Amino acid sequence: MAKIKFNGLVDNVSGGVGGLVVRKRKGKYTLCNKPDFSGTEPSEAQAVQRKVFARAVEYGKSIMADPDKFAFYEGLAEQKDKPAFSLCVGDYLNPPTMDDLDLSLYQGKVGDSILIATHDDIGVVRVNVELTRTDGANIEKGQAINMGAGNWAYIATVPVAAGTDIFIEAEAFDRPGSRTVSSANPIVGMN
Repeated sequence: MAKIKFNGLVDNVSGGVGGLVVRKRKGKYTLCNKPDFSGTEPSEAQAVQRKVFARAVEYGKSIMADPDKFAFYEGLAEQKDKPAFSLCVGDYLNPPTMDDLDLSLYQGKVGDSILIATHDDIGVVRVNVELTRTDGANIEKGQAINMGAGNWAYIATVPVAAGTDIFIEAEAFDRPGSRTVSSANPIVGMN
């Protein structure tokens, strides 16, 4: 694999020539053979993944066409030394995740907190929380407060009697709209 050094005449290289492609990883450029997939039929899983990737590319194109949305990714791209388009595509392909809900501060009183830890390569932008009775009757729902570094807190607004069996569901969303859910089925005051 050839390595490329820049001089005063050349300060950037991208793309490919003939059977070679230029790649940039960790700030260094390399010249590699272009992969050859001719004569290879994609598996069903590969075909599905290609469709997902095509949607990710469409998301990236839509962000690039919107100056307000693109500004966020462009700033992040400079910090991470990665192309903004790649960050957009990666953000689409990597949905958020969530740890188990932390109910240690929730006792069913108004003002009690339900803590939610989220993880995402670019960041979670919204967390919704809903509390229901086990029969499905709504107790309350709303948005959690962003505490920073992927940590969120939902502050209870409706009292729930100790000993009540409830269902709590939190859903986290990232910028592309990917969603993840975490839930718990506590008995109030028993955690």
